[in-house]
Amino acid sequence: MTAPTDSPLSAGRRDWRLFIPKSFTVIAQEGYSFAKLRADALAGLTVAIVAVPLAMAIAIASGVTPAQGLITAVVAGFLISALGGARFQIGGPTGAFIVVVYGVVHEFGYDGLALATVMAGVILIVAGLLRVGDWIKYIPEPVVTGFTAGIAVIIFSSQLRDLLGLSMTEIPAEFLAKIEALWRARASFNPAALGVAAGALGAILALQRFAPRLPSLLIGVSGATLAVWALDLPVETIGSRFGADAAATLPPIALPSLSAERVRQLMPSALTIAFLAGVESLLSAMVADGMTGRRHRSNCEIVAQGIANVAAPVFGGISATGAIARTATNIRAGAQTPFAGMFHAFFVLAFMLALGPLIAHVPLASLAAVLTIVAWNMSERERFKHLLFGLAGDRVVLLATFLLTVLVDLTAAIEVGVVLAAIIFMHRMSEATAISRGVSLMQKDEDDFTRERSDYEARAELPQSVEAFELRGPLFFGAASRLIDALEAAFPPPKAFILRFREVPLADASGVSALDRFLKRCASHDVVVIFCELRPGVATSLEKLGMLGRVRVSATYEDALMRAREATGS
Repeated sequence: MTAPTDSPLSAGRRDWRLFIPKSFTVIAQEGYSFAKLRADALAGLTVAIVAVPLAMAIAIASGVTPAQGLITAVVAGFLISALGGARFQIGGPTGAFIVVVYGVVHEFGYDGLALATVMAGVILIVAGLLRVGDWIKYIPEPVVTGFTAGIAVIIFSSQLRDLLGLSMTEIPAEFLAKIEALWRARASFNPAALGVAAGALGAILALQRFAPRLPSLLIGVSGATLAVWALDLPVETIGSRFGADAAATLPPIALPSLSAERVRQLMPSALTIAFLAGVESLLSAMVADGMTGRRHRSNCEIVAQGIANVAAPVFGGISATGAIARTATNIRAGAQTPFAGMFHAFFVLAFMLALGPLIAHVPLASLAAVLTIVAWNMSERERFKHLLFGLAGDRVVLLATFLLTVLVDLTAAIEVGVVLAAIIFMHRMSEATAISRGVSLMQKDEDDFTRERSDYEARAELPQSVEAFELRGPLFFGAASRLIDALEAAFPPPKAFILRFREVPLADASGVSALDRFLKRCASHDVVVIFCELRPGVATSLEKLGMLGRVRVSATYEDALMRAREATGS
């Protein structure tokens, strides 16, 4: 006898299917033609060209060798694409890890980093199997923005040594101590290094603007390398700092040493690495979904990230996650399946083995220029400014997370940011309860006949070209992901979309961010959006966060319906 559709057995089967890697389901459901293989191979080659200078630059900034960054792109990049729940995800070392990786290497050495990364991998595997991937998406927007902006500041500060060509034996991990050490070394300033960095930076930015299809990072770094060689400039290179074969020698395969005391010492760092890997990989997957219209499997992706972070240190690598820029490059290059990410890993390995002797001549100032661009892109300056001049509570969370990230440490920043966001949310809820005049903020069971008749008739009154959706409860960070899922169900899109806010007592920055993604999708399909029945507090929040200027607003549902008919001619 077949189990009923909604039985526990069928539900368990559906849960199990959510952990099947995309690489398997793509082949099983769509097959794999030569045309797809060719497209994936070309996309993989394009991404590898971008990934090589990035992986080396991130590794050097993290306090390890260029080869360890490259091998991370190979091992983690292959496993994340092969086992992950996102169709186009490209994995490898990313700028977000620089701060925590450098701190662990500085205090515990590479063996400590390897153990912390393996521990983080195990945490991610367990979290994915427990479906914590659904919860990570609820991290408040001001926390993520303040956190990434803080990391961007630290990354840039860590590159000042190579940008200016300063002679320093060691750079402290703490931000203020690092600035003091850089100031003390100011007498060793090397104008040639600054010139090389400025030239590489200018070339990369010019290519990204005027010839975006060309591999700007590779061209900028290669041009700087040729200039240093041809002019015999006194600039430090990968070879002079790490040895002539630093990028060509595969790191040894080894397991990190394990002890209870070491696990206890490294647990905070492991939790931070796991958090970063989880959040950035899901952000990258969401960006890919927005670009392609596909949907990723968040918990499968988290498990794959965990496996990659367990495996990478065994081969001499460092922490890894999904890389947003490389994933976007993969999509723009025409990738069709997860095999593009696997091709990317093979090409990185080929470059590493074939071009190792040449890589030794790369000037460190040019890689510092690459990371300066990475830091600038990570800063989310527009989003930061938007939140800074938005709601007071979001501003407090943003600044607290940002300052703690820069001045204290990442773990404290995350903890304080999330706790502050929760406290401010509870305060908003109490205020909303006071002004809601008896409207429950929780969804409750009610008989159909307790609802006004007009609510049922309204659905039938809608023209075919118009869709309506009623939001209920607070539009806050915990509801943002759910809102996107619910709104997705309305596509393919109608000509006009009405959103009713009569039972929404409050809105915060993350909830509005979900609305923003929805509005962008509607704009891409030329869908007219009408907000109606806004409460005064919600209207004020949406206006401060720049929403109301992009939509039509009606006081009543009837007026919104009339305006929708006029807009669609129905």
